[in-house]
Amino acid sequence: MHYELFIALRQIRARKFQTILSVGAIALAVMVLTVSQALMVGFTDELYNTTVNKLPHVSVSPQEDEDYIYLYRTLVDNIEKVEGVSAVSPFLTGKASFRFKTNSYNAELKGVLPLKENNISDIETDMVEGDFRDLEYSRNTIVIGSKLADKLEVNPGDSVNVSFPNANPLSLRVVGIFHTGSPLDESLTYTSLDTAQEFYNVPDVINGLSVRLEDFNRDREVAAKIEKTGYKARGWTETNPEILRTIAIETTSNNVILGLIVVIASFGVVSALNLSVIGATSQIGMLRAMGATIFSIRTIFVLQSGILGLLGALVGTLTGIAASLGIGQYEMPAASSELYGGLTTIPIVIRIGDILVIILAVFLLNLIAGIYPAQQAAKLDPVKSISSK
Repeated sequence: MHYELFIALRQIRARKFQTILSVGAIALAVMVLTVSQALMVGFTDELYNTTVNKLPHVSVSPQEDEDYIYLYRTLVDNIEKVEGVSAVSPFLTGKASFRFKTNSYNAELKGVLPLKENNISDIETDMVEGDFRDLEYSRNTIVIGSKLADKLEVNPGDSVNVSFPNANPLSLRVVGIFHTGSPLDESLTYTSLDTAQEFYNVPDVINGLSVRLEDFNRDREVAAKIEKTGYKARGWTETNPEILRTIAIETTSNNVILGLIVVIASFGVVSALNLSVIGATSQIGMLRAMGATIFSIRTIFVLQSGILGLLGALVGTLTGIAASLGIGQYEMPAASSELYGGLTTIPIVIRIGDILVIILAVFLLNLIAGIYPAQQAAKLDPVKSISSK
């Protein structure tokens, strides 16, 4: 193996132009693959952060033919004991009409226990004005989304009239405004659970529970355990399947396109090695005449292919990492930031595992791609090869 490696390296050095082209083609493909993977993982994480991490991982609703959950405190205690559950928040939610001066708008009014709700949605981090915890300390107060606040033209300290058929009209003081960068900013408001029960005239009941898990991928498993209590429970993958579908479509299309790019680059290496076989016909004949075996000739060209693939993969990943870090520093314009849910920079996530997989996959692919030209070189007749010089 030692002399085969020596000859393979010498051939690579001797054909500098072909080497540069081959390595460059692979490096370019790997760079695109590295950047695309970092972008895909970054946007996927961002999607999870702005959707899954803001949603209950499991939603519990009343029993069949029931509108409310009674004796919910016992149910909360039982669910908190289920393995994998990290937080439970009871709520009472319904539609309401909000009016301030001449402006009116319909949205969801959600009564919660502020501390427990924050453990589910981490709403305190989305507050742009006021304090979410004020709902716990002040009666007849409300926290609303930023877009709804703009439509109603209200500010913290203003009082909003809230009404709905068969409900008790209330005047609720705005104590905070939140911004999630999602449609919830114009469709959701928060108040205390007591205030919501007073508004809808249903004392000491709720119509749902939000459950947060230690591992959101176990949502269906935990939902099945909760259903044994007699209440309906659904995981986020059931209530929001479009999130998984979006990620699956983007991942599949991305992998197909990038796989084709790497395969095309590998064919460039095969073409360069085929030219190398043609140009080194006489040398191959001399090696065979000196006693080199067919296996050794084949090994020389397979090694060339593998080395070119490895060099291209290493150069490509390094340039890809540098390009990804540069892209991650790009600050998005204010208009684009608002359009894409408040993103200020392009999300980039570089994982060591992804880099190692890319390098290994490209190296093995090029190693396999080198088998054909290596086989062609091994088939050459020594006498004819020498005479062709």
